[in-house]
Amino acid sequence: MRVVRVERADLPAYTEGIRRVYADTFSEPPWHEDPSAGAEYTDRLADDAAHPGFTAALALDGDAVTGFATAWTTPAVFPSERSYGQVAEALGPERVEALLCGAVEVDELAVAPAARGTGLGANLLSAVTEHAPDGRCWLLTSLRAEATVRFYARRGWHQLPLPVPGRAGLVVLLGPNHPGATEHAADR
Repeated sequence: MRVVRVERADLPAYTEGIRRVYADTFSEPPWHEDPSAGAEYTDRLADDAAHPGFTAALALDGDAVTGFATAWTTPAVFPSERSYGQVAEALGPERVEALLCGAVEVDELAVAPAARGTGLGANLLSAVTEHAPDGRCWLLTSLRAEATVRFYARRGWHQLPLPVPGRAGLVVLLGPNHPGATEHAADR
């Protein structure tokens, strides 16, 4: 298996594999998404690829997709759709601007169940964050995804101690080399 960065123009060739991995990953606990969410995600991926700084990486076993990661640069005017409004409410405008705007935002990372434990997740994460300016990268996940939170903690990601409001139990994690991580992150 190998991890490769993929240009946005080349993503459509991998849509079915990405859809399958997404559905297999996020239909499991704690996410419990309907398997049809994989098709919804691949529809959204076409829009996501238009974000400035978009990058994608695929884990491939031959031509078969066994994992993927996507990221982009968080805009200077922090978005309000999806969970962004809740993040802004939790952190406040000064922290959002200082910690998240202009940073690489990891949007999705998924590895097929059969390929977990092989290092693919770590390699995918590195592929989409290695060029983060000054190490500034971040992501949003759920505290209910305990294995996911542990995965990022083992890789040096830092949890911000401010809970994101809402039922999903979301939390912001800053990358291991993010300059604000030591000042703002919770001790773990």
